[in-house]
Amino acid sequence: MSVVNYQQISEASIRLKGYATRTPILTSRTLDAELGAKVFFKAEPFQRIGAFKFRGAFNAISQLSAEEKARGIITFSSGNHAQAVALVGKLLDVETTIVMPNDASRTKLAATRGYGATVVEIDPLQTTREARANELEAEYGYTMIPPYNHKDVIAGQGTAALEMFEELGELDILMTPCGGGGLLSGSAVTAKAMSPLCKVIGIEPECADDANRSFHSGQLQSVSNPPTIADGVRTQHLGDLTFPLILSNVDEMATVTETSIIQAVQYLFNRLKIVVEPSGVLGLAALMQGSVQAQGRIGIILSGGNVDAAVMAGILETQV
Repeated sequence: MSVVNYQQISEASIRLKGYATRTPILTSRTLDAELGAKVFFKAEPFQRIGAFKFRGAFNAISQLSAEEKARGIITFSSGNHAQAVALVGKLLDVETTIVMPNDASRTKLAATRGYGATVVEIDPLQTTREARANELEAEYGYTMIPPYNHKDVIAGQGTAALEMFEELGELDILMTPCGGGGLLSGSAVTAKAMSPLCKVIGIEPECADDANRSFHSGQLQSVSNPPTIADGVRTQHLGDLTFPLILSNVDEMATVTETSIIQAVQYLFNRLKIVVEPSGVLGLAALMQGSVQAQGRIGIILSGGNVDAAVMAGILETQV
């Protein structure tokens, strides 16, 4: 039996009511005309903390026992999961400690602290955030809520796709970014239940293609601190929960160039008037680049909108 099934995702959706935002679906007639397809964007930049990560964090933490909550929560994240855990901790009165790289987005670091979390910064050239979090978990007895490799986190992330299918009915293609695989695996389980003929495709940057290589080889592959502008998908590898879910439910993986990522951020800003972080635009980048052929009704999850102002200004000024 799969570690995460549609029933768990449906239950997560009920659990999130009143806490998570049901984010809008955006369209662009200009883009549809350019691509010759109908594209629907699930706008998770409008989710609480500005990203889909709130869904998984809330679903996981809200189900902890009183004893697990009393021990305090620890996690590791470059930013969006960090903010999500910090906010859920504030909402549910649970102490949170977050290990973050010292080169993380200043905006994400400040927001995480602003929600009341204790932030432990590490040098990613010296150690990994996961290794340091594991050390602290062992030392202090914290309850670990990892960013993607957790059944309740995965089920929560699958609720974004569930809302899309509830609103749009069947789709021909569904695309999500892929870092650790929580959003992709949860979305794929949802798609197979709600729109069985929908082709699910995960998208990565070319220089952070560990999931792509894992998918095609059937063996877990890794990447170390990849130099992509898409900081939210710099994950080293898929998890032992997300990888088999992806192998079972995802139809294809594709990669995009750094130039295509920049072009997609610019397009969404200029045409749809929405700020999306580089990690969030990978689906659109794949269509614009042609690494995924545009056809029929296409759903794309824009995973988040947390980007430093200086980085966003630099992207918008880049000539590509």
